[in-house]
Amino acid sequence: MNVTAEPAAITSDDIAGNVSLILGELAHTASGIDFGQVSGLADRIMAADRVFLAGAGRSGLVLRMAAMRLMHLGKTVHVAGDTTTPAITAGDLLVVASGSGTTAGVVKGAQTALSAGAEVAAITTNSRSPLAGIASAVVVIPAAQKTDHGSDVSGQYSGSLFEQSLFLVTETVFHTLWGTTNEPAEQLWLRHANLE
Repeated sequence: MNVTAEPAAITSDDIAGNVSLILGELAHTASGIDFGQVSGLADRIMAADRVFLAGAGRSGLVLRMAAMRLMHLGKTVHVAGDTTTPAITAGDLLVVASGSGTTAGVVKGAQTALSAGAEVAAITTNSRSPLAGIASAVVVIPAAQKTDHGSDVSGQYSGSLFEQSLFLVTETVFHTLWGTTNEPAEQLWLRHANLE
């Protein structure tokens, strides 16, 4: 007869330890980001006629959140792959994110945007990646890639630190751009979806 041991109960100390781990890693990673690169991204977003965002998996989900915030600022924003997303053209900006910088669909989308005359901004861990190589603006996040399971950069699972840092970067860009306007939060809220 097989007897399976009961799993240990999760304690508040377990939770507190993991919160501390995540916050510590995020703070350390953020301190290694070149804020000049982030400033360049913000400038390009502000100058673009329209902003398109593209990423796969969890990075794509973070960029969807960024798209909402840019819409709140009054930017014309589209998420690549949505059925109502129009063709990208000259004057537009494509913001892409890929930890590895090699995600095939994201790289292909960036190449298509360039061919259409649009500008590409990339957020990645890998400054030597194909994605970084074709972007005119790059933000490098010094986090482990999702396949780097033995990394001493992060004790978190599969790309979590990159995705958390990506959220921090995009929220920082939003907050910075908002600071250049005179719009109160109530004005931004008028643009929030009302068909929820």
